[in-house]
Amino acid sequence: MKKIVLVLTAISLVLSSCKSDDKKAKAAKPNVLFIAVDDLNNWISPIQNFSNVKTPNFDRLAKMGVTFTNAHVQAPLCGPSRASLMTGLRPSTTGIYGMTPDNKIRRAGNKATNDITFLPEYFEQNGYHTMGIGKLFHIHAPDSVFNESGGRVRGFGPYPKKRFVWDGFGTSKSKKEKYGRTSTDWGAFPEKDSLMPDHQSVNWVTERLHKDYDKPFFMGLGFLRVHVPLYVPQKWFDLYPLEDIQTPPYKSDDLNDIPPVGMQINDLPMMPSTEWAKESGEWKKIVQAYLACISYVDYELGRVLDALENSKYADNTVIVLWSDHGYRLGEKGTFAKHALWETATKAPLIFAGPDLPKGKKIDAPVEMLSIYPTLLELSGLPAYQRNEGYSLVDMMQQDKGLVEAKAITTFGMNNHAIKMNGYRYIQYEDGKEEFYDHNSDSNEWNNEAGNPKYKTQIEKMKGFLPKVNSKWDASSNYTFQPYFVEQKARVNGK
Repeated sequence: MKKIVLVLTAISLVLSSCKSDDKKAKAAKPNVLFIAVDDLNNWISPIQNFSNVKTPNFDRLAKMGVTFTNAHVQAPLCGPSRASLMTGLRPSTTGIYGMTPDNKIRRAGNKATNDITFLPEYFEQNGYHTMGIGKLFHIHAPDSVFNESGGRVRGFGPYPKKRFVWDGFGTSKSKKEKYGRTSTDWGAFPEKDSLMPDHQSVNWVTERLHKDYDKPFFMGLGFLRVHVPLYVPQKWFDLYPLEDIQTPPYKSDDLNDIPPVGMQINDLPMMPSTEWAKESGEWKKIVQAYLACISYVDYELGRVLDALENSKYADNTVIVLWSDHGYRLGEKGTFAKHALWETATKAPLIFAGPDLPKGKKIDAPVEMLSIYPTLLELSGLPAYQRNEGYSLVDMMQQDKGLVEAKAITTFGMNNHAIKMNGYRYIQYEDGKEEFYDHNSDSNEWNNEAGNPKYKTQIEKMKGFLPKVNSKWDASSNYTFQPYFVEQKARVNGK
């Protein structure tokens, strides 16, 4: 009998120990700090260091983890790009090619998204307390996605009483009633950082990083800058004297070999053109304003990193910083995103956290679609089978998948770009093509689609084009650009 009692006692102790270990394992799940920066291209110092940009806190974050220098968005436009990242699905799968109200991304009429689980929701379903503030989805977030929401200040202000330079219509005032007005403008405003919505968002995050939680947290922070208008206080402009400003590479006849659909997509008369910027003397001033906005965001990022470092969560938090697309500052003739070229699709992506290398850079092409599955693996959560992207953890930790890596971007129905092995292939809805060899033409000035030298490579890349090309979702629109209005009406039969 004594032996039986001893055996039972031992078993009880083992089971108790297992339960205790299980609780510890659950408690040890990392927190997640999810940082989105609007319209940020790769000019930051850890990647391009364009025109000697001053971004010490981006450098600081890069030293903490892994920087992807060749990350690409799934759409070169904020609405569909963010919807793709948050659903884990490609635009070609969902038909969300344009701007879609946050609450209509997931709706009964869309077979791909009607029962999808958004990224923050997946963390909540797996035991996380979720919080978010600022621009995370297109506006902020669908109702009830976060346990705690700080909302978002409407628009991209604050705004001066009168625009400084650009009237918002450009040379297309006749189209203003039909296609609307852009918020593009640039200049020093307001007087203090504390008047910027992003500053208030960081205050909100800082406050929550100093609270206690009974479960791990997922914290989303969406910066509004560097989205236009390019307004930040004067001190950020002072970092960049005009005489020291570089302008991006530009070739006036660069678009002579672009197919018609590519030209239609690039038809943006409401945005400043590079020729106008040159003639008016505004080009360096626009670049200066963009750099100033980057440095302002860098400052706010530093405040977030300081708050995390001074909190109890410093050693057990996964950080991801990303942008929803790149931005052209004169490349390919304009100042906008809105294209399937490199400068519009490429954006920063940085991961940091426990068990990740520090100060590592990866130059292989990857997709923002990978953020969802990567965060799940880094957090020890089960994979979400609906994700169309793949985790980057093995790539970060063991350099796996570097050679075969590729990234696909979609802009409108059946218009795709593929980046892999130093090449970019673009195919438009009518079958017309562009092909660029970045080894010899990093500026994408020479369309080599008709060059027999690249026939094999082109055929290989064609094989990766999405097989599903859904019609436009009924709630998704992009009325800012005439081509997309026409395409949706044509393919949807309306």
